[in-house]
Amino acid sequence: MISERLSGVLLHVTSLPSYGGVGDFGPAAYSMVDWLVAAEQRIWQVLPLNPTGYGNSPYSAISAFAGSPLLLSLEFLVRDGWLRGDEIGGLAGGEGSVDFGRVTAEKLPLIERAAANFLIGAGGELRERYKSFVAKESCWLVDYTRYSVLRKQNGYKHWTDWPAALANHDAEALSTWNEQHAESLAVESAIQFLFQQQWTELRTYCTRKDVRVMGDMAIFVSYDSADVWANRDLFELDEHGQPTAVSGVPPDYFSVTGQRWGNPLYRWRFMEQHGFDWWVMRVKRQLDLYDLLRLDHFRGFEAYWRIDAKEETAINGEWIEAPGHALFDRLKSALGGSLPFIAEDLGVITDKVEKLRTDFDMPGMRVLQFGFAGRGAHLHLPHKYVPNMVVYTGTHDNNTTLGWWHDAPELDRNNLLTYLGPLAHDNDVVWAMIRAAERSVAAICLIPIQDLLHLGSEGRMNTPSVPEDNWTWRYGPDALHPDIALQLRHVTEQCDRDAYVPEPIEEALVPPAPQALESQHVEANAPVVNA
Repeated sequence: MISERLSGVLLHVTSLPSYGGVGDFGPAAYSMVDWLVAAEQRIWQVLPLNPTGYGNSPYSAISAFAGSPLLLSLEFLVRDGWLRGDEIGGLAGGEGSVDFGRVTAEKLPLIERAAANFLIGAGGELRERYKSFVAKESCWLVDYTRYSVLRKQNGYKHWTDWPAALANHDAEALSTWNEQHAESLAVESAIQFLFQQQWTELRTYCTRKDVRVMGDMAIFVSYDSADVWANRDLFELDEHGQPTAVSGVPPDYFSVTGQRWGNPLYRWRFMEQHGFDWWVMRVKRQLDLYDLLRLDHFRGFEAYWRIDAKEETAINGEWIEAPGHALFDRLKSALGGSLPFIAEDLGVITDKVEKLRTDFDMPGMRVLQFGFAGRGAHLHLPHKYVPNMVVYTGTHDNNTTLGWWHDAPELDRNNLLTYLGPLAHDNDVVWAMIRAAERSVAAICLIPIQDLLHLGSEGRMNTPSVPEDNWTWRYGPDALHPDIALQLRHVTEQCDRDAYVPEPIEEALVPPAPQALESQHVEANAPVVNA
């Protein structure tokens, strides 16, 4: 249960205007946090920070535990002495969409060089911290570093196409291989330590500014991942390592043929018999990184859509019950208290799914854009909300509010005008939606940064079931104007989502004079590196 009224912004790290062609943990991230503070926003929601695989999707990662090397700040690696300033010159800057091919080709070798320099130059307390990190995270780090090096050595082929002994995770073959590639494995470990170091530094800054970080955990893991390669007994695979069934969802709002995600399914009964140890390890890792955690496709913890691997679409599938109650009981016991989870309970939600969520006191989700499609969609409108809920104008899977409005059917547009009132101009729909979300009784209100920047479809982050041109959007270096922060701050304060603590009634006999707003100036004390 969320006891406070909070407001925040949905913005993935890769969308920051960082130097190097992709958003990272560098100066632009600190400037963004300062902007959040100026706007009285107390939550920053990010998408998964794992190293991406197919389609550069953060939901299709090559590890459910590791961090993406591309999120490391080159400027901070220079600041810390692991690279020289002249080594990072001439790269893509902070303007324009992410070109993942170029970024990987130019930035990743520099990250690897910095890690190698770290292994040579780190000493004293820093060396001890590195050793402690490697020991603490060995349960996933050992196999992730092996997988990462093997993947590169085999031309990024799927692990089933590697030499048989290594593909089968043969202990004797891996022992010999480890000795031959000790240096490369150490570099991968150092990269993960540097990721942890930079992210912890940024998250500590957020904590000091009273900004909580909400992470996002995909329910399934990618077939082409260290997780499946190293733990084949946890997944529905045949003797050759091929999936016998895959994940997805039936036909819905986003697709008439459903979504065939293709992730291998868990052997839930086997996992339960082993105390859900893998899940405990995974969630503990997530909560080392975030204050709150959104559980993507929460519906799948109660029942999941099982598609035969031979099917080309998600139409022909069946719902299979999952041991959600047993899993969350185990997590609650392992974590020693309440579960800081947000349930992404969108789509076909049954009474059993709702009971699973409420039994563990998790806030659910509502998306305003969905609420105007007809009477059956009214659960997404504010008059249907309860406090233990998170409301969005739209998510990373939706069009921006302005883009949605321009493309919406006439029925949806008329319903919105009936509900929110007439608009003086079409573009006014954005702030009308933001105000409706902020005014609602939902404990948490999250606004995608694209809506605050008043962007149309050009700002869309992802289109489900469309494999190309996703995840690349970034805002420009001057986009976060103080005037936008001030406007959002006004709404946040008026809707009691700020940090204001009222005086006791008995002491407030005389109404205080209106106080002037604090300076509109956005703090600019983010670290600056002269590279």
